[in-house]
Amino acid sequence: MSLDLLTYLFIGGSFVLYIGIAIWARAGSTKEFYVAGGGVHPVANGMATAADWMSAASFISLAGLVSFIGRDGAAYLMGWTGGYVLLAMLLAPYLRKFGKFTIPDFVGDRYYSKTARLIAIICTIVISFTYVAGQMRGVGIVFSRYLHVDINTGVVIGMAIVFFYAVLGGMKGITYTQVAQYCVLILAFMVPAIFMSMQVTGHFLPQVGLGATLDSGLSVLATLDKLSIDLGFAEYTAGKKSTVDIFCLTAALMAGTAGLPHVIVRFFTVPRVKDARTSAGWALIFIAILYTTVPGVAGFGRVNLIQTINGADNAGTSYETMPTWFKNWENAGLLGWHDYNGDGKVQYAAGAAFNGAKGKPAYDGDARGEHGERAVTNAHANPTAKPGVPFANEVYVDRDIMVLANPEIAQLPNWVIALVAAGAVAAALSTAAGLLLVISTAIAHDLMKTIINPNISEKQELMYARLAAVVAICIAGYFGINPPGFVAQVVALAFGLASSSVFPVIVMGIFNKRMNKEGAIAGMCVGLGSTMAYMIYFTFMGGDKADLFLGISTGGFGAIGMVLNFIVAYVVSMMTPPPPAEIQEIVENIRVPRGAGQAHAH
Repeated sequence: MSLDLLTYLFIGGSFVLYIGIAIWARAGSTKEFYVAGGGVHPVANGMATAADWMSAASFISLAGLVSFIGRDGAAYLMGWTGGYVLLAMLLAPYLRKFGKFTIPDFVGDRYYSKTARLIAIICTIVISFTYVAGQMRGVGIVFSRYLHVDINTGVVIGMAIVFFYAVLGGMKGITYTQVAQYCVLILAFMVPAIFMSMQVTGHFLPQVGLGATLDSGLSVLATLDKLSIDLGFAEYTAGKKSTVDIFCLTAALMAGTAGLPHVIVRFFTVPRVKDARTSAGWALIFIAILYTTVPGVAGFGRVNLIQTINGADNAGTSYETMPTWFKNWENAGLLGWHDYNGDGKVQYAAGAAFNGAKGKPAYDGDARGEHGERAVTNAHANPTAKPGVPFANEVYVDRDIMVLANPEIAQLPNWVIALVAAGAVAAALSTAAGLLLVISTAIAHDLMKTIINPNISEKQELMYARLAAVVAICIAGYFGINPPGFVAQVVALAFGLASSSVFPVIVMGIFNKRMNKEGAIAGMCVGLGSTMAYMIYFTFMGGDKADLFLGISTGGFGAIGMVLNFIVAYVVSMMTPPPPAEIQEIVENIRVPRGAGQAHAH
């Protein structure tokens, strides 16, 4: 069976499954729309949480990112998995016992302030929109390759699918859809990983493959180091970022994970407080299956990519003899080649592949390469080429294609390639749906119902939630079509915003009885404001990287914003009156284990 037909069957079959579940589990009340009625089994909720958590960044972009930056990619692995432990142990059970299912709800009640609630709503919406942009971009990348449409059309198709089951089913439909999506995405990630591990190293488990010895007598990591040095790259196992930057990036990702609104809300879909902790444990197991596999997939993919493009002797491969996968991804605009020296060979090395200045190819498309350059499509001929002139780098590779292209590069069966496509779509759509629901909840429940018009009926609130989801999908689609960077980079910005804004206010709200509304409001404003300003200046306004504070990247600055939030909140709270006695009693109560088997709502 042809690859196209298999892809249509796998993706189409998964869509039918998701939509069928959404219809079966459609929400009939606001409680079912927001928290699935609070009756989801902990294991099912763990799978749904894992699918919600493992977005397009985890499935599509993380292995590609590690593949290109090597050891520094460990910051993402440590931050995202460590943050989940932090969330499960430090926040989830207490928030569940408090009984409020959104961050603005918690902040508004804990800090007895509509202003604090409003700022929390703004933080939630900013975080969620930044995060969802990466998911819609991931959907567009998958569809552009496998459905033979451009990336923008792919984003629109993804919007239509998410619209159907998120707006109709709410959290109830999304939860059971995400259980199915987890099964699809983990199967789609592990099957090619096992194939590649067997092919490259002879080991069945990809988690241990990096240390395996190849026919050359070198391990996979040593082979990568040698290939990287030969082609002008830094050693794969060498760190390129400063220790300070790595520390801040890891801390920002960790705290950001614990402050993500769409993950926190999942702990309100289970019946009891202890179920929240149990489902967190299951989710961590389900997440670890993929995350422990990522380094192997990244390493195997990088070796295969370099050796396929440059040939066994690194002398380059004739374009006419390049495998079909190269031309397929080239046609999708996510890979490009320009024959600088006119020798007809495709040659991959360190350096920016394309530069719009000095008569070199013009930019075309939105995808960015490992050095930030944009892709060009079919820029092959070079009329000014001088045969025999040494080449720099002639190949543009978008790092977001690595996981998707790996099965083709490794010449795995067509059904494996089609399975990966279905898994990538499942990963992106599951997280997108969860984020869109958070946005609609923040607008309908926290803004309309709680602040603007408390007298609206449940039916009206549900209508506002669905209308908000429609608007959110349209805005998310726009950012998917016009992204600020590659998928994992965009998602890292969302984690930085979460770590600097909502994480400190939740931690202090649980563990500091003296924290008052003035401190919380000041802390959130300073944390979110400083982090957004830093990100906007260096990401969108072209700020000189030499001016980075202590060399900290935009993704890592969330850790600095978090520290500023904690300091400002504490100082302001000490200079202003303490919270009312009943609020301090609530804070004391949520930390007491008595009655932990049953949620205590206020």
